[in-house]
Amino acid sequence: MFELIYQALMLREPLQKCRAVHQLYQQVLDEGWQPGTNNTAPFSVPDPGRPELPELVSPRFSKNRPLTSLRGRKALLHAVAHIEFNAINLALDAAWRFREMPDQFYLEWLRVADDEARHFELLNTRLNQLDMSYGDLVAHNGLWQTACKTDHDVLVRMALVPRVLEARGLDVTPMMIEKLKAAGDDASVAVLSVILSEEVAHVEIGSRWYKYCCELRSVNPESTFVKLIEEYNSVVRPPFNEKARLQAGFTKAELEQLKLL
Repeated sequence: MFELIYQALMLREPLQKCRAVHQLYQQVLDEGWQPGTNNTAPFSVPDPGRPELPELVSPRFSKNRPLTSLRGRKALLHAVAHIEFNAINLALDAAWRFREMPDQFYLEWLRVADDEARHFELLNTRLNQLDMSYGDLVAHNGLWQTACKTDHDVLVRMALVPRVLEARGLDVTPMMIEKLKAAGDDASVAVLSVILSEEVAHVEIGSRWYKYCCELRSVNPESTFVKLIEEYNSVVRPPFNEKARLQAGFTKAELEQLKLL
């Protein structure tokens, strides 16, 4: 199974990758988790399969455009599509990279990959409805850079990808939805509403496995989380969607600590 995950990870064409992920997850549901014979953990993160476009630039070159304009809404949807495409690779890499975890770990991260692939397909369809394609605008590679920084330790990965990067989506997506509603873009609202509702569960999966790793190592999850944020210079900024974050496995004490960072 690890070989099939790697094959999906390295596929370059987005919709082909999505189809492969759906097939892989369905196979796991039908047959159960069967790791196969190659159980040696990889040493480093490969560059995952991705199309030649979008061109990747520094985040500082990314422009924020008002959602009152069609151009601004297209830019937003393209940016979210890029996040979801990266999220497919992040979930696949988690399932492929970290060996000797319980079987449920791999089942859940393949479920996340399956959800992220569906999210990308929804966004890609919406972009097409707006006479646009994924790759028409530039994007940045910050998500995968964090994957590279956390490739050595499943505890660090679970802390900094689901609980920092993906949790940020819980905070900002409701504001995006409200602005899209105000602009009368109900079709885009419907897509982002699906993504928001399902991302809570994804962050909760990350929270649960993070705490599992902390328990195995007899370390305090709350203080360790803050320490890792500071050590890796991760950006965590309010306002926080406290209701969604609590549903996703954060504690009230953690949220209070995050406000002080």
